[in-house]
Amino acid sequence: MNYNLPDIQVLESDKDYDFMLWRPDTRYIVLGRANNVESSVFTDMAQKDRVEIIKRPSGGESVILTPSMLVFSAKITMRQHRNPSLIFEQINKNLISSLTILGIKDLHSKGISDISIGDKKIIGSSMYLKDKTLFYHAVLNINEDVRLISRYLKHPLKEPQYRAGRPHKEFVTSLHNEGYRLDYLTVETSINSAFTNLFSQFGTNVK
Repeated sequence: MNYNLPDIQVLESDKDYDFMLWRPDTRYIVLGRANNVESSVFTDMAQKDRVEIIKRPSGGESVILTPSMLVFSAKITMRQHRNPSLIFEQINKNLISSLTILGIKDLHSKGISDISIGDKKIIGSSMYLKDKTLFYHAVLNINEDVRLISRYLKHPLKEPQYRAGRPHKEFVTSLHNEGYRLDYLTVETSINSAFTNLFSQFGTNVK
């Protein structure tokens, strides 16, 4: 279950600031640092479908990654103390600004670090902080069927208040479900712009 997804190279980068956008090549179940398989995953379904289970170094609850999603990851070297919650807030502000330019409406920062369309989650993220290195990664659902989440993941033990006990299929949405038939390249360009702006605010640019 060691974390071996492509963005590990961002965490291990020798740059002060680094960034990666990528699409999963298959389905993955990714456990949060404090999660365990027994309480988080319907293991019979995962084994039947031969879905690899991985544990990430960052917090948060378990997620599904599929080729119909877009994953983006960033490394930020903090030369002075910054409150992680304020960094989540700054990241989400930049993402919402960029995605709004694409015509996506009713975007909100929810819970600790989610972004929603209305009251449905569209982006989930987590963060890992060690010494001066902050590693952030997030997943945006472009057009995956949200019913797939319930096939593999149990209801989380912890949830943000705005979820209000809703099952996965009533809590998570996709851009396509919300009527935004955007192609991957357009969305990738928008997200890259958000992080270019973010890193500029920290005093550097994406290299």
